[in-house]
Amino acid sequence: MLAYIIWDIHPNLITIDFLGKTFPIHWYSLLFAFSFLVGKSLITFIFQAEKVDTAKADSLLVYVAVATVIGARLGHYLFYEWELLFSQPKEWLLSLVSLPFFGLASHGAIISIVLALILYSRKAGNPSFLWLADRIVIAVALGGVLIRTGNLFNSEIYGKPTDVPWGFVFVHETDFRLLPLVPRHPTQLYEAFFCLFLFALTLYLWKQKRKVLPEGTILGLFLMLLFGFRFMVEFLKNPQESFENEMVINMGQWLSLPAILMGFLVLVYAQKRRVTAVSDE
Repeated sequence: MLAYIIWDIHPNLITIDFLGKTFPIHWYSLLFAFSFLVGKSLITFIFQAEKVDTAKADSLLVYVAVATVIGARLGHYLFYEWELLFSQPKEWLLSLVSLPFFGLASHGAIISIVLALILYSRKAGNPSFLWLADRIVIAVALGGVLIRTGNLFNSEIYGKPTDVPWGFVFVHETDFRLLPLVPRHPTQLYEAFFCLFLFALTLYLWKQKRKVLPEGTILGLFLMLLFGFRFMVEFLKNPQESFENEMVINMGQWLSLPAILMGFLVLVYAQKRRVTAVSDE
């Protein structure tokens, strides 16, 4: 007999009735917001440990939070629904301030976070970009755990049909074209567990190796591992958009390739800086 897991958790945690209107509170929205709070606490701890003014963590949170929402929303439209971005610009702008943020692209978020860190690091008195990035990725990895868990509660971004014993039957599937319900790879959990591994790895490197690793090493390794795994797990995912059905590798995989390359180049740059510093001594 085929073993599988029935996932019958509703995406809404509770629904509030107020003045004749209903306001659903989504698991995903709570986990999305919680990722910023946890990230802020983690960065504050890191700043304290390294004798950096913790007030800078507050302004850094604003930069990263705004960049994440705008970048992820814009990335979703540019990469997956570009025709709507230009045909319905008003709706896209309104979606930036309306919860829940349905349709987020992690690749867009990464690009915008990098740009935000560059802007933030250029302000007088703030740490350098590579110094910040090596530490921000620790919080990003932990945020990835929470956000992918939110995807699980939303019954979205799931995988293809499978007969593995840990397959999930998503009772609240968001893509009704896939009915009848069948066991699927819980790819949200695969990514959540991998992000948990990345969190443990990057935290270890920061705590134990930051004094010997050249700046940029943790960032480069993070990009290569995260998007290398993302490239592989996409083979198990159900296509997010219909245009991907005929693609040999899907949009998420195409977008992961430059991120992997960027991580490699950052590692090479960091190593060159180390060699140069040693030769100058």
